[in-house]
Amino acid sequence: MVVACVAPTARTRALGLLRTVQYTHPPSCPCHGQPSHHHNHKHSLTNLFKNGNRGVTTPTDHAGMKEYAFEMAASSIRFGPGSTRESMKTAIEALEKEGIKYEIFSDVRVEPKDYSIKKAIEFSKRVNGDAYLAVGGGSVMDTAKLMNLYTCFPEADFLDFVNAPLGKGLPITKSLRPLICVPTTAGTGSETTGTAIFDLVDKKAKTGVAHRVLKPTLGICDPLNTRTMPSAVHASSGLDVLCHALESYTAIPYNERTPRPTNPILRPAYQGANPISDVFSFKALQMTIKYLPRAVRDPDDFEAQSQMLLAATLAGVGFGNAGVHLCHGMSYPISGGNKGYKHKGYDVPHSIIPHGVSVAVTAPAVFRFTAASNPERHLAAAEAFGVDISNVRREDAGEVLSEALKKFLYGLGDQPKGIQDLGFNSGDIAGLVEGTIPQRRVLMLAPNLNEDVTPQREELSKLFEDSLAF
Repeated sequence: MVVACVAPTARTRALGLLRTVQYTHPPSCPCHGQPSHHHNHKHSLTNLFKNGNRGVTTPTDHAGMKEYAFEMAASSIRFGPGSTRESMKTAIEALEKEGIKYEIFSDVRVEPKDYSIKKAIEFSKRVNGDAYLAVGGGSVMDTAKLMNLYTCFPEADFLDFVNAPLGKGLPITKSLRPLICVPTTAGTGSETTGTAIFDLVDKKAKTGVAHRVLKPTLGICDPLNTRTMPSAVHASSGLDVLCHALESYTAIPYNERTPRPTNPILRPAYQGANPISDVFSFKALQMTIKYLPRAVRDPDDFEAQSQMLLAATLAGVGFGNAGVHLCHGMSYPISGGNKGYKHKGYDVPHSIIPHGVSVAVTAPAVFRFTAASNPERHLAAAEAFGVDISNVRREDAGEVLSEALKKFLYGLGDQPKGIQDLGFNSGDIAGLVEGTIPQRRVLMLAPNLNEDVTPQREELSKLFEDSLAF
């Protein structure tokens, strides 16, 4: 797990080595029409192009007004067996051949804490490199993103860009330095997203920084890099893909999100479900259902491993633009409040609830709850799991999808079957609820969740109660 910082000497030559990489800014024009979004691919796309820009105006008073546009942004992706040859080893050999200095930071913590991130940032500030190369899982890639960010903003306080209300949530006002990400796990999709997650230790909660400029310049996805993943890591990282896909596919529609931004730069990366993210999310869901059990069962199933890496990338594009909701929002206090649980198969010196596990343990309860917002979409997800939905009533969509999820999770073998298996009990629910409430960047995308805090606490409490065991 390494992050290489290209030193500032010979800047031109260093950037020349990255000349095939193009940094793409998000579109600056917000006027993409005002479609009447339906949670149906065909209708959504039809309305999107039918309405065009006719009669669209941007009011000066945006308070309480719904969003009317969405943006699509993703890192450039290079995918294929052996594609790493175009980055880590070859890049370092090229750097050395050209006499360009570089430094390697390898002290990355699995499931980063704020103190491990700060240590990495101090290293990065000292080196002050011109570019970054991150090789590892989501923890490595997220650490590299934050190294890049705070080196480009050396005077910033650590909480300045951290998501509000745990941090200040300030906008990032300039582009960062080139970052190439080479994932060695198949789960986070961090090579495609502008999100970096870590534990804020004193708050006992996960949080992070989310902004389009954090997106890597290039993601190089080589299935050969995932062949040595232990089965437990295959399973837990794949569960993250599963929830990325399901949550982004069932998030509130982008044009139901409030408030409408006063300026496109203020439009959040997590925008709500939209016609383009839907395509990526649903395809990732189908692939995960098909290939994750195979990848977990047989470490030598190269096809399954390759397809799961591709599914992780597709889901990353989907949720990187649509966002996630309750499974992730509820997972942060679960991870942050770990009482000492250490997941089997993880060779680390500390207790750990893998991120994919922390999101999956609430999924059966979450999608039973959210189904009332859009039964058709939840039934489509259940059908992807192999359920015959031809005679299922709309009001039963949540129960049907919940049962399909349970069956899928059972089939993966030795996985926790609820938060009780992670060491939590009913006496912990109030604290877990309070740790979820601040995660408003994802809660605002949760369908069927009350916007007022008091009833929201009651709904979250019931969800955690229903997630104790399944």
